[in-house]
Amino acid sequence: MNDLYEMYGRCGISKDVYMFGEKVLDGLTDRFVQFDRITEINQLKVLSAMQECRVSEACFMPSSGYGYNDLGRDTLEKVYAKVFHTEDALVRPQLTCGTHALATALFCRLRPGDELLSISGKPYDTLEKVIGIRREKGSLAEYGISYSQVDLKSDGSFDFEGIRAAVKENTKLIAIQRSKGYETRPSLSVDQIGEAIRFVKSLNKDLTVMVDNCYGEFTDTKEPSDVGADMVVGSLIKNPGGGLAPMGGYIAGTASCIEQAAYRLTSPGLGKEVGATLDINRTLFQGLFLSPTVTNASLKGALFAAAIYEKLGFDVIPDSKERRNDIIQAVTLGSAEAVCAFCNGIQKAAPVDSHLTAEPWDMPGYDSKVIMAAGAFISGSSIELSADAPLRPPYAVYFQGGLTWYHAKYGILMSLQALVDKGIVDIYI
Repeated sequence: MNDLYEMYGRCGISKDVYMFGEKVLDGLTDRFVQFDRITEINQLKVLSAMQECRVSEACFMPSSGYGYNDLGRDTLEKVYAKVFHTEDALVRPQLTCGTHALATALFCRLRPGDELLSISGKPYDTLEKVIGIRREKGSLAEYGISYSQVDLKSDGSFDFEGIRAAVKENTKLIAIQRSKGYETRPSLSVDQIGEAIRFVKSLNKDLTVMVDNCYGEFTDTKEPSDVGADMVVGSLIKNPGGGLAPMGGYIAGTASCIEQAAYRLTSPGLGKEVGATLDINRTLFQGLFLSPTVTNASLKGALFAAAIYEKLGFDVIPDSKERRNDIIQAVTLGSAEAVCAFCNGIQKAAPVDSHLTAEPWDMPGYDSKVIMAAGAFISGSSIELSADAPLRPPYAVYFQGGLTWYHAKYGILMSLQALVDKGIVDIYI
C-alpha cells in the first residue's frame, strides 16, 4: 500500500485526495463485479463471431485503389453483423466520425418531402447542422426533408402519447439517441429503446428506426439491434474500436438499409464493392476484439467519478446506484472555472500532451465554446481518457473513457486534485 501511495504521490496526487478516493472505492466492489459479468458475455460474443466468420491472417492484408475483393474489409463487416445480430453492416475508415456515419444513415433513407422524427428530444449538437436545425449548406432541410422532435418526459422516459401525435403520413425515419449527449438527462437503456421501437412499429410498421449507439456499445449484453432497430450507428474511435481503431464508423442493420447506406457513402452501383482499407484491417479486428474489456474499464471509471462527485454534493447523471447505459458520466459543476479545472486535471493525467493546457474554443458543429481534454494516442478518441463540456449553464462536464481501469482511476483523482488545488472543492465536507 505504501508503494502504491508513493507512486500516486509522484504522479501529483496528494495523500488526502488519494485516501478520499480509496474510501469511495470500498463501496463499489459489487458494481464492478456486475460490469465484469457483462464484459465476459460480450467478450465471448465477439470471439465467437470472429470464429464463425473464419477470421484469418489473410484478412489482415492491405488493399489499395478501388479496394475490390478486400477480404479483411468484407469479413470484418460480417463479424459486425454477427455481433450486432443484423443482416449486414458497413464498417469503413471512409466514415470519418460518428456524425458522418449518422448523416450517411439519415441521407440514405430520407427523400424530399419526408420527415425525420427524433423521439429522444434534441439530438447531439453536431447533428443540428446535418438536419438543418441550424442552417447549413447541404443539410436535410435544404433537400426538403422536414424535422420534428418529441422530448423525453421529465423522468427521462419516452412520451408515447406525444410520439403518437407526432407521427404523420410523411414521417419516414425515427431517430433515437441512446446517450445523453450534452444534456443532463439519463441515457437510454436497451430495454427502453426496445419498448419505444415496438410502439412506433405498431403505429406504422414501415417506419425506419435508427439508433445513435455512440458510447453505448458493450455496456449491456444486448444492443438496440437486438430489440428491433433497423440501423444502429456508431464511431470506431469510441467503444467498438477498443482504443486501437485510428478512424472510421459503422452502420449495422437490415440488408436494404445497409445497401442504401453503402450507395450513399460511395456511389449508386458501387456500394460496398469499393473502398480500400490500406493497412488498417488488423487494427480494426484487434480493436473490436479488445473493445468489451476496454469498455469495462471505462464503465468502472465512470462509476468511480459518479461516486466521488456525488459524495462531494454535486449533481451527477447517472448516480452511483443507477444502471449504466453508456460510458458517459455527467457532473454538474456549476461554473466555467470548475469545468476548466476538471478538464485540465484530466489533461494532466494523459499519456500524450499532459504538459498542455486545455482551452475553450469554437469547435466546428457546436453552438457554444467547448473545452476538450483529450491527451490521446488517437486524436479525438473518446474511448481514451477524456472530458469535454460546452461552456454554458448549467456548466456540466462529461467524462468518459480510459483504456485501462487504473488510468481512468488516476484521471478522476487528478480531476479532483485540480478542483482541490483551485479551492473549488473541500474534500472534508
